[in-house]
Amino acid sequence: MLTRETKELKTVAIVLNTSWNIYNFRLPLIRELVKIGYEVILIAPRDEYTKKLEEEGFKYYDIKIDNKGTNPFVDSQLIYNFYKLYREIKPDLILNYTIKPNIYSSLASKLLSIPTINNITGLGTVFLNNKISSKIAHWLYRIALYNNSVVFQNRDDMRLFIDKKIVKERDVELILGSGIDVNHFKSKNSISKNEKFTFLMIARLIKDKGINEYIDAIRVIRASEYAERCTFKLLGSLYLSNPTAISEKELNSWIDEGIIEYLGHSDSVEEEIDKVDAIVLPSYREGLSRVLLEASSMSKPIITTNVAGCRDVVDDGINGYLVEVKNSLELAEAMKKMVDLPIAELRYMGKNGRKKVVDNFSEERVVRKQILLINKNFLGYKKIYSNYKEQYVIKEEYSIISK
Repeated sequence: MLTRETKELKTVAIVLNTSWNIYNFRLPLIRELVKIGYEVILIAPRDEYTKKLEEEGFKYYDIKIDNKGTNPFVDSQLIYNFYKLYREIKPDLILNYTIKPNIYSSLASKLLSIPTINNITGLGTVFLNNKISSKIAHWLYRIALYNNSVVFQNRDDMRLFIDKKIVKERDVELILGSGIDVNHFKSKNSISKNEKFTFLMIARLIKDKGINEYIDAIRVIRASEYAERCTFKLLGSLYLSNPTAISEKELNSWIDEGIIEYLGHSDSVEEEIDKVDAIVLPSYREGLSRVLLEASSMSKPIITTNVAGCRDVVDDGINGYLVEVKNSLELAEAMKKMVDLPIAELRYMGKNGRKKVVDNFSEERVVRKQILLINKNFLGYKKIYSNYKEQYVIKEEYSIISK
């Protein structure tokens, strides 16, 4: 229970573009907020994961978000929809994740003077290209994020927003990732090579994830003396609404050619990671790659690109290899190099990767930082997280919060 010094129960609205995203990535934070006395409201489009959230007893509101659309004039209707909802439910603080909530929910919250924390978990294709839609996105971000607390998952994105004067340095926070359950993502098997060294790429099937480079690298390897020594898997769903989507026809051509074993979609990614020898992600840019964090937590060596959100997870030669972005030949050479590694070296890399995740990206560590930031953003009182599992105590000017 919150003490009288907090005056009243505080309500936090957590807003995302899918209920799937909430269920898979935000539940640890939500449960901890409820545990320490906040009322939490979840806002997202209804999907097959909404029922799971409601079964856990969370208060949920449906909001229609066209995740396929890129027209800001059409999306502007969202501002009114959020405004109307916030007037009804009266949250004390709003946490936005993903692009459209970060923009349109923030604009609505400004009209109602509701404190807001924006979480930039990735920039997306629309932000990174040079089209008019990108210029509009920059402009909308600048207005929406003004005077809000803005959380970034990597230093590169944070510096980019500051340099482009989208946000002010005083308003930014760096929290690395959304947290990995290192007890869940833990290998059940000691690291040992498969009869054929097995690579796995896990990603939405869009070009920005580097899928074409993965396929090209595989072709290079298949044309070399390594052809019979390794095999290649791909896990991920088609994402046809994205402008850089891989078509079903392309995917089927790779399957028919025998280039990859396609695993489709899985809700038990850890089981597929545990079966392979190494993870490959040649992405063009990430917020902070959850796939790489999960793989490292499971002691798997990684090959990824030297870009924002990927290099944060991999120390070159220590827990994997970094390669130049959009360079399939360099990717192929790194994959060959990993095939040649003795089992002791693979185990060394895997051990280093898991230690890096446990020390820097664990769920407990990340949730603690998020809680501290949320506490700081209430104007009526402040509290500090002293003991993760037991209690909140007095610290200097902060209020007393006890269980």
